[in-house]
Amino acid sequence: MQTGLIHLHNVLRWVILILLVVAVLRHLMGMMKKAPVTTGDKKVVKFLMISTHTNLLVGLVLYFIGNWGVKSFSTLGMGGVMKNAYARFFAVEHLIGMLIAVVLITIANAKVKRAKGSAIHKTAFLLLIIALIVILASIPWPFRGEIARPLFPGM
Repeated sequence: MQTGLIHLHNVLRWVILILLVVAVLRHLMGMMKKAPVTTGDKKVVKFLMISTHTNLLVGLVLYFIGNWGVKSFSTLGMGGVMKNAYARFFAVEHLIGMLIAVVLITIANAKVKRAKGSAIHKTAFLLLIIALIVILASIPWPFRGEIARPLFPGM
C-alpha cells in the first residue's frame, strides 16, 4: 500500500507543479496587463488548491504509516532524527515546507475567489511564486545527495 501511495504522491507533485506554473504565469500576465481576474484564473487556482490538499492528505497518511515519519521518531528518537539527514528531511523539513506551501496556495485561492478587478493579480502572483519556491526547495530531487529520490519512483 505504501508504494502505491508514494506513486500517487509523486504523480500529484507533477500535477501541482504544472498547475502552479500555469497559475503564476496567468497572474503575472494579468498583473502586467492590469486585466481583471477571469473565471479561468479562478479555476486554475481552485484546481491547484484541490490538488495540493489531496496531496497533503496522501502525504499525511504516508507520514503516519511510512518509515520516515512517525516511525522514525519512535525508532531513532528526536535527537537521532535530527542527526540523520534523510530522516530529518522527511520527518521535519519536507513536512514543514509543504505545509507552508499549502497555506500560501490556500490563501491565494481565497483571495482570487473573492477578487473583483485586477489588483489581486499581484497578491496571488507573490503568494504563488513563494509557494513554488518553497515546494521546489522541499522536494527530494535526484541531485540532492543523501535525500535524493528518483523523479518517477515506482516506474
